[in-house]
Amino acid sequence: MSLNSDDPNQYAEIYNGSENTNKRIRILDSTLREGEQHPGISFTVKQRIQIAWLVDSFGVDQIEISPIVSRDHAEATKTIINQRLRADILAHVRAIKSDVDVAIDCGATWVATYMGISDIHLSSKLKITREEAKIRALEVVDYIKSHGLKARFTMEDASRTDPRFLIDMCREINRLGIERISIPDTVGIMRPRGMYNLVKMVCESIDMSKSSVDVHCHNDIGLALANSLSGCDAGADQIHTTIDGLGERTGIPTLAETAVALTLLYKTKNDLRLHMLKDLSRTISQYTGLQTPLSKPIIGDSAYKHKAGTHLAAILRNPAAYEILDPRTVGNRRKIVFGELAGKNGAAYLLSILGLDTNVHDAEALARGLKHLRMGDVLELYLDEHLERKILNDAAPKLS
Repeated sequence: MSLNSDDPNQYAEIYNGSENTNKRIRILDSTLREGEQHPGISFTVKQRIQIAWLVDSFGVDQIEISPIVSRDHAEATKTIINQRLRADILAHVRAIKSDVDVAIDCGATWVATYMGISDIHLSSKLKITREEAKIRALEVVDYIKSHGLKARFTMEDASRTDPRFLIDMCREINRLGIERISIPDTVGIMRPRGMYNLVKMVCESIDMSKSSVDVHCHNDIGLALANSLSGCDAGADQIHTTIDGLGERTGIPTLAETAVALTLLYKTKNDLRLHMLKDLSRTISQYTGLQTPLSKPIIGDSAYKHKAGTHLAAILRNPAAYEILDPRTVGNRRKIVFGELAGKNGAAYLLSILGLDTNVHDAEALARGLKHLRMGDVLELYLDEHLERKILNDAAPKLS
């Protein structure tokens, strides 16, 4: 690869590089399905419609909603489908013919059906044998295809399923021409290497010209996004996300982190409006009453907050020293914190902002004063473009 001396990330790209860089990896947003399974969350019909419009405008490839939950969900599904959005609208249902009928009544052209196929799901939830599960799955897929619909079949709890049975199920579904097969880590038990092995096994066992592969990874021990990306390295080409990572228990990958990872690290050719990410999170927070954690990557208020003295000195000269992308790219803002950790350079910049002299003596005196106050963070400032130019053009030369 050719190196650019102005790109501080160039060597990281060498280490990150793989044969899958630039591969088209799609995003399915499941805020309206998985997101509503988050404890305490229930959207109104109007909110569901607005969320669908927002994530479609953001640029996701597919949007998932479950019409079988309630009449309100069916109404929302019908309305969203009738909006003729750019993204595919998937009606999410169980592997039951009557559920498929509900999706058809809503005007769905895509149906996403699922079945737990691990031994514990078969015995404890469905109370059927492997053979009965296989028969039911094939009958439902036949039924979906007989109505001319596109479909995705989710092998629920795939990560805890006997590999031989999983391969058998995937091959049979693939043979029937299902458009997508979803391989989920339903309980978040996988390591990234394990997810890679699982998805690679599936991809090598089916005809990929007939069926593409999705990954749906849960975040029970914090590995959802890492596992999803590993699955894509192994051959999957779509990741399931929700805004702010909402979902059952601890949820699934966040839309923001996934979108930035695909754009920045994988350089995938998605047409995503990253500047909407902060507003998407803010909207969901308003609807749910759940506050976005300050330390949330990408969209948290602390994601671009700089405090330590050495960090301040570097960031005010060149933000790329501690930022891998401009916060405005994702709709966020840079903030600097002045307090006992500010140091001489940070104190000098604070004096400059206040319109005071920035000589070394005064800067050192202010730094000592901030340290002796023992008040922690004394002042936080957002840095807009005007203020950044003032600091870089005026303050830095005076301090040298």
